[in-house]
Amino acid sequence: MTASGGTWRNWGRTERVKPHRVERPATPEAVQRAVQAAGRAGLRVKPVGASHSFSGIAVAPDVQLDLDDLSGLVAVDEATGRVTLRAGTRLFRLPDLLAPHGLAMQNMGDIDRQSIAGATSTGTHGTGLAFGGLATRIAGARIVTGTGELLSVSATEHPELLPAVRLGLGALGVLVELDLDLVPEFALHAAEAPEPLDAVLESWSERVASADHFEFYWFPHTSRVLTMTNTRMPLDAPLAPQHPLARFVDDELLANGAVGAVSVLSRIAPPLTPHAAKLVERALSSREWSDRSARVYASRRAVRFREMEYALPLEQVPEAFREVRALIERRGWRVSFPIEVRAAAADDVWLSTAYQRSTGYLAVHRYFREDPTEYFAAVEAIMVAHGGRPHWGKMHTRTAEQLRESYPRFDDFLAVRDRLDPERRFANPYLDRVLGA
Repeated sequence: MTASGGTWRNWGRTERVKPHRVERPATPEAVQRAVQAAGRAGLRVKPVGASHSFSGIAVAPDVQLDLDDLSGLVAVDEATGRVTLRAGTRLFRLPDLLAPHGLAMQNMGDIDRQSIAGATSTGTHGTGLAFGGLATRIAGARIVTGTGELLSVSATEHPELLPAVRLGLGALGVLVELDLDLVPEFALHAAEAPEPLDAVLESWSERVASADHFEFYWFPHTSRVLTMTNTRMPLDAPLAPQHPLARFVDDELLANGAVGAVSVLSRIAPPLTPHAAKLVERALSSREWSDRSARVYASRRAVRFREMEYALPLEQVPEAFREVRALIERRGWRVSFPIEVRAAAADDVWLSTAYQRSTGYLAVHRYFREDPTEYFAAVEAIMVAHGGRPHWGKMHTRTAEQLRESYPRFDDFLAVRDRLDPERRFANPYLDRVLGA
């Protein structure tokens, strides 16, 4: 299906564009035809999933491919745990698709609105020092190249391309199917607790090494953090899910409600932000529950925001965090959104932010009606000084020449791009900046 383009905006309201036309292919062959037609017309093509990236990675100046109809489970091998998914499949639909086969994603982030292709192509990750990002689970893919060819990539077909295609930024082609290695379905025991910030920073290395999944949130202007520790457990173990009312109170009223109230107050009366943050700090409480993994990993984000996240060498996280805290105090900024800190395993995906190093992630946010430019720029300078790599789907200002220094296989990736998209059919301003024209 083809339609004239209306104005597209991403979830964080950081990007907008009016494509020349929008197409909604429902099959790999329809994607091929769309790319071939764009090529004959000399137009650029960009697929879009859930529009949840904060960067301009999905901006489609010419032809936008809406992949919502290219969705669903194609094949399952229950013996090996390998499944094939269409590229537009949303993450929140995976539990229902996979449960009949007793399978689950090995790890997930805390947002599940994205499409599987968008999440893997931007380097989406969860937390846990033994677990890599979502792209590390890709065993193969079908991709439509810049010449309109439908190419299969796996350990046996064009294996030299797999480390690039796993996390391709949308620069190598349009993913239409992904083969993922999954694990037997499992549960998580979740424990949340308010703890002193300085103590958590001091014990950072031990905490991430001893837990399956550990992360923490800090509201600027306060002295405590909310720690979250998830422990993997068999699905047949006794589970204690949250009561729906308790979940509503904790996640909607206290989490989304508190963040939303502080954000609005910060915009209307910035001097009151520290006082509001301290009220939220006092409201933090401990809670524990256990449930199927997907119900623990993901949470609903009702308050719209903008985000920048940097990946740091694991051991650099405490010092970098302290510098950000001092920066906020020194500048007198009133920051209403919490800072999130996580960790992930090293991997071998060429453009992964965790390439060849165990990684800690530090994410900063601003309410979407506030200008994040000055805050994000100052934090970015600290992250870069500590060897940071920016999350591809979140806001940053790095360029190709700067990023080349951070990624040993950067030029190898560009060589694959030259091979699969020699005419830059999938280029856009963001990719021109981070990869070069």
